[in-house]
Amino acid sequence: MTKLKIKSGDNVRVIAGDHKGSEGKVLRVFREKNKAIVEGVNMVSKHVKPSATNPQGGIVKKEAAIHISNIALIDTKTNSVTKVAYKVEGDKKVRVSKKSNQAL
Repeated sequence: MTKLKIKSGDNVRVIAGDHKGSEGKVLRVFREKNKAIVEGVNMVSKHVKPSATNPQGGIVKKEAAIHISNIALIDTKTNSVTKVAYKVEGDKKVRVSKKSNQAL
């Protein structure tokens, strides 16, 4: 398995594909597939049968997974995309923005 530098709760921008330029918060990361679900990005329509939880049924809009290589982390200080580095401070490993050199 590869080390992913994107975590749940990060603000990201889509840098490639149909949804290029969209921004959102990472809801979930699938490490084994190298994919993530970003809030409000890559919306798909799913046909749902009526059930006890959804008695109406019908068409439901939901987010689909997007590949990690197509998203980039947004630096909160500069509000632009940035790469992630790791620094050891004391005995803790901290994620650091390469643009602003501040902890994420």
